[in-house]
Amino acid sequence: MTQTPSRTQVVLARLVVALSVAFVVVGLVSYGVSGEVLSRIWHNMLDRPGGPFVFRFVLQPIMATFAALRDGISDARAGRAPFLWTVLTDPAQRRGRLDEALIATSRIVLLGLAIDTAYQVIEFKTFHPAEAVIIALLLAFVPYLVLRGLVTRIARRWVGLKPAGDSE
Repeated sequence: MTQTPSRTQVVLARLVVALSVAFVVVGLVSYGVSGEVLSRIWHNMLDRPGGPFVFRFVLQPIMATFAALRDGISDARAGRAPFLWTVLTDPAQRRGRLDEALIATSRIVLLGLAIDTAYQVIEFKTFHPAEAVIIALLLAFVPYLVLRGLVTRIARRWVGLKPAGDSE
């Protein structure tokens, strides 16, 4: 995402971060962290693909893939280094690149939080807010992180571009 984000996109991204943090805090206060809680989280995560709302296990990663394709191709055209590599190795660019990812995936993560909340209420008759955050991040943010850099590398090879600052 090389364009300047709109004010609405920035507000939505901040809302998603605030909501995610609030869900995690409420989850920690309500349920704490113990072996039993971690076991329940793991068990519930493995049960989700077989229950209702299974479409989200396809929908959210596909939406994240489209966002990663768009941004990865933009990165290649701009001659930017692959996303995840930059995040891991360049502290000067880390914050900005993560902000780009958050803005690009905020709607997908928010959708994931809403769907998982509905799923838990229907399936478990209770709500575990931290689990909703984990699932939303696994289905939306992680695929984006992995695919954006891969798309950049493929697009760069496809059009024969080199990353900025590469003098080979």
